[in-house]
Amino acid sequence: MRLVKLFTEREDHAKGLEKEINTWIEQSGAHVVSVTGNVAPQSQISYPDKKPAPSDVLIVVVYEPAAVAAS
Repeated sequence: MRLVKLFTEREDHAKGLEKEINTWIEQSGAHVVSVTGNVAPQSQISYPDKKPAPSDVLIVVVYEPAAVAAS
């Protein structure tokens, strides 16, 4: 049985997100089938001297639980 795990973070915290995902994979023992991601477009701002807020990052991990993967 394949399941989906979602991870979200802001793009300026991408290294922390990478660590979170890798830790989850190691601790869960999941067999990862695929990993895909998306970075949301930055919001348009009306003040040219202002820097846009960081975009949202979404990572989708498709996996088989450890018990299923071991079968």
